[in-house]
Amino acid sequence: MILKELLKGVPVLLIEGDEAADIRGLAYSSKDVRPGYLFAALKGARTDGFAYAAEAVAAGAAAVLSDRPKPDGIAAAWIRVFDPREALALCSANFYGHPSHRMKLVGITGTKGKTTTTYILEAIFQKAGFRTGVIGTISHRGPDFEFAARRTTPEAPDLQRMLKDMLEAGASHCLMEVSSHSLDLKRVWDISFDVAVFTNLSGEHLDYHPTMEDYFNAKKKLFVLNSKKRIAVVNEDDPWGKRLIPDLPMSTITFGLEPTALVRAERFKLNGTGIEGTIKFPGGQISIASTLSGRYNLYNLLAAFAVALALGVPPSVIKDGIAALKQVPGRFEKIENDRGLNLYVDYAHTDSALRSLLETVKDLRPSRILLVFGCGGDRDRTKRERMGEVAGLFADWTFVTSDNPRSEDPLVIIHEIEKGLVKAGTKKYSLLPDRREAIREALSFARKGDYVLFAGKGHENTQELKDGIVPFNDGDVVREILAAMEKI
Repeated sequence: MILKELLKGVPVLLIEGDEAADIRGLAYSSKDVRPGYLFAALKGARTDGFAYAAEAVAAGAAAVLSDRPKPDGIAAAWIRVFDPREALALCSANFYGHPSHRMKLVGITGTKGKTTTTYILEAIFQKAGFRTGVIGTISHRGPDFEFAARRTTPEAPDLQRMLKDMLEAGASHCLMEVSSHSLDLKRVWDISFDVAVFTNLSGEHLDYHPTMEDYFNAKKKLFVLNSKKRIAVVNEDDPWGKRLIPDLPMSTITFGLEPTALVRAERFKLNGTGIEGTIKFPGGQISIASTLSGRYNLYNLLAAFAVALALGVPPSVIKDGIAALKQVPGRFEKIENDRGLNLYVDYAHTDSALRSLLETVKDLRPSRILLVFGCGGDRDRTKRERMGEVAGLFADWTFVTSDNPRSEDPLVIIHEIEKGLVKAGTKKYSLLPDRREAIREALSFARKGDYVLFAGKGHENTQELKDGIVPFNDGDVVREILAAMEKI
């Protein structure tokens, strides 16, 4: 694609160089540049792409995108723009031929429930006969590929490339988890969503967003940037969702438990085997049954039901899809065992998510609740004490341990969590920095009928330590320790 065509619709301040240059690819890291590429010099949290412009040109970049003047000695074309991130997103859509225009695309944002909602919808769409792609926290997958996700919502060139790959593999629908970071950093600019979903909002990522208001406004961008402006699906029971509804520029389907919600659950039962109930919607009602547990998953089911209904899937097919999904990796995932223990791995890594998890288990009338959890390093520190307090209020014994400490001292994180436990007035906790040891202690302490929850890491297969990244999956570690205990 020639540079002039690549820049179509991009607000350009100045072009220095050949507008007819042949652009063969896009890169935002100088290490990924190949001959003929456009290099986007993005400013990140730790590095500034402008400093690598010369390296990118030496690697063969035909053009550089930047918000700063062209330095001396750069032979490539130089495109100066006000906002390189926005420009990269628009260039990416042009380069890959706007694939989102040729498929049904669902964007899901919110603090909790994004991943589970994509899994429910994927099961429904499979029953409906749709070929579906998913871009989310656990993996990015299409009709002919799947690979582990490095981040929930990738950078713009990666997103557009994946959408094109899905389209070429025959995908008619795509489900995308849309993070607040991706919205704030404009990764999803010029992607057209047929349905935009808001699940809920609670304290998270406040290391990045200065306030909850900023966090909310980032999420809100999914709805105002939606060029198709088709349909919004919003949790009416959530206070932030209620705030969002009056400002929406498109038709809106609300979901929840209140009588005013267009898609709502009635006469529902939540127990150890899952969820049963009736879903009412404009024009009818239908009974549903799911093996997913908890009130929070009831909301995820309602969100998925509303989306599928909006896209014309018959209610009977939606019901079958809901019944077909048995488990979501790392989301209240049961670990089978012969010891009479109820063992669950869950991704709950905020105080709100941890509270929902513990309230769900409380409703199941456990003998005791034993909780293993920690908090991530180099992330929102404000939630640590809050999570400790929630653990102290709901768990019968808490094993405070490491999550992904990253560059921080694990003991510093643990003691910040401990402040919350003290605030809750409990002394029923242990401090064990080694996560494997904490899991072992919890399993040794557990008795028949107990619920043992391993929270925070969910589906993750690694642990990020100061000295590097090591393999670690909570479910695998639990199974290994149980197997070792059987041999004793």
